[in-house]
Amino acid sequence: MSKIRVSVGTKKGAFILTADGKRKDWKVSGPHFAGWEIYHLKGSPVDPNRIYASQSSGWFGQIIQRSDDGGKTWNTPGSSAEELKGPGGFPKGESNKFVYEGNAGTHKWYDGTQHPWEFKRVWHIEPSLTDPDTAYAGVEDAAIFKTTDGGKTWQELSGLRKTKGNLWQPGAGGMAVHTILLDPKNEKRIYIAISAGGCFRTDDGGKTWKPITSGLKSNFELPDPDAEVGHCVHRIALHPSKPDVLFMQKHWDVLRTDNAGEQWKEVSGNLPTDFGFPIDVNFNEPETIYVVPITSDSLHYPPDGRLRVYRSKTGGGEWEALTKGLPQKDCYVNVLRDAMAVDSLDKCGIYFGTTGGQVYCSANGGNSWNAIVRDLPAVYSVEVQTLP
Repeated sequence: MSKIRVSVGTKKGAFILTADGKRKDWKVSGPHFAGWEIYHLKGSPVDPNRIYASQSSGWFGQIIQRSDDGGKTWNTPGSSAEELKGPGGFPKGESNKFVYEGNAGTHKWYDGTQHPWEFKRVWHIEPSLTDPDTAYAGVEDAAIFKTTDGGKTWQELSGLRKTKGNLWQPGAGGMAVHTILLDPKNEKRIYIAISAGGCFRTDDGGKTWKPITSGLKSNFELPDPDAEVGHCVHRIALHPSKPDVLFMQKHWDVLRTDNAGEQWKEVSGNLPTDFGFPIDVNFNEPETIYVVPITSDSLHYPPDGRLRVYRSKTGGGEWEALTKGLPQKDCYVNVLRDAMAVDSLDKCGIYFGTTGGQVYCSANGGNSWNAIVRDLPAVYSVEVQTLP
């Protein structure tokens, strides 16, 4: 029987949750990196033992950690134990080598407009679909990096920042590459999303990029209704069988594209509010998508204090509230952009974590929910792998 591994990044450490294919009896491992912010951790789809984690601290900086045994032990690629010693026994930040084009060895540089760029944290790590030593990292301030040596060194794909990067602006949470999608049918195609820069695509492995924002409207954010960049995109998702079809949760609006981002159309339909952060696609049903609406851009909690996941089985437009097993009174948590994921079992499991520290699972496509674990620190990210 298959096994499920749920990797959870939180404000105060990482947790590994495991169960068999019935998804009922869960074991909890953690906290790993206790006390550190773990913005994201994700396993390699080609090596079930390899997991990458983004570990950061305002005091001690940013580190990429790697596990080669499914999360039992961790190491910092490219650094010895002696090199990692910092104040109070904590690891030093910036242990991995991130190289920006034109200024190797530092985390700051200036482009032709003299706009400053500063490395703050890694928001998202996306392992390669074919090579466990290759992965991509989206960072704040917004840039994308690639490693081909298992995380020892990271080289910037600088063509992204050259795509009107001087016009990007920070969203409320900062200016970060927070979503990276790899096209399983075209290894040179990558989609990324930036808050608040927009949505971009490369078709040559990261050398050049283009904005894919036609159809997006940001009347409250941008004075130019036809602006190519500057849109506050919260999350994008795709199904591996249809990588030209993407779904987007934007700062107001849920949208879809059927032509790899060349044109977007709104599919918010009958949602109670079209503001939210995560969006994901059922593994077995490419037209079934999930969102978690919250009240507004200033009120980051569910409408009426009722936690509801909304599902559309038509690729958007028509939505139904999924509430069984979720709190429907006095619930004021949020679900962040990287805190929803799906598994690949025959009855697709849907998972999400909240800022209140709960991680919920539905083993039947969203019809009913159970809390795997409660009372964790605020959940930043949730990733799921189906293991042999």
